[in-house]
Amino acid sequence: MSGGFISAAKRFSGQERILHDNNGTHFVKEKSMKLKGKTAIVTGSARGIGRGIARVFAREGANLVLNSRTADERAVSELLEEMRQLGGNAIFVKGDVSNETVIEDLVQKTLTAFKRIDILVNNAGIGGSKAVLDTSLELWEKILRIDLTSVFLFSKRVIPEMIKQGGGKIVNISSTYANFGSRGVAAYCAAKAGVSSLTRQMAVDYSSQNININAIIVGFIETEMTRNKWTDQNYREGMIQTIPVRRSGTPEEIGYAALFLSTEDSRFICGHNLVVDGGQGILQHF
Repeated sequence: MSGGFISAAKRFSGQERILHDNNGTHFVKEKSMKLKGKTAIVTGSARGIGRGIARVFAREGANLVLNSRTADERAVSELLEEMRQLGGNAIFVKGDVSNETVIEDLVQKTLTAFKRIDILVNNAGIGGSKAVLDTSLELWEKILRIDLTSVFLFSKRVIPEMIKQGGGKIVNISSTYANFGSRGVAAYCAAKAGVSSLTRQMAVDYSSQNININAIIVGFIETEMTRNKWTDQNYREGMIQTIPVRRSGTPEEIGYAALFLSTEDSRFICGHNLVVDGGQGILQHF
């Protein structure tokens, strides 16, 4: 699997896109095909928020280049089959996108398969952070490398391709931890603050090249990584009280925010950190 890619055939079927809320309710919208003919790279897309973004993009007709550093062959096959059923045309390239060799391989396979890169979603990241006194230099560097340096390296490689083709969209996935302190997450807070700041800085330098660079400040999203916490009833009830909409978010809700920032609907938005947190950031906590 490492260094290779797997193809999924393109098939458009139906005229619907479905978003699931936490109770399993289906919200059905007319498929608009806003990304038909566009090629999008989504890093860290085998599960969680990245997969939610990939689902939304597939429904909108995108050519997708998906990535994970840990997904096994069975998981990759299931991922590509899901994209095919949703209407997407997808390939998968395995590897750690904090590694420049992996990034170059992924970019070259994208250009070979689809000839261009219209959208880059820098989503790959890890948690596992601790308080400063409990954080080894090894852990600090690992989290910053995957959560922040990968955004720098991938953007640095893709921006020249976007300049050559006349423009593009970059969407970086940040976090509410970029804006607020929280106990025991020193490296993660630092990395996500870096992502948000780097987003603004790159927008200053490259917006004149018709490249829109923005970020999404992600609130509490229920994913495979966070599900253990959400199944703790006390934790869940306490957290819900801090969110005005009184629920956690879904990966697909981040996907629709990424979709907006990846289309011409957002062409006059640059260097923005779009908060998608159910209102948590506007609520004063006592």
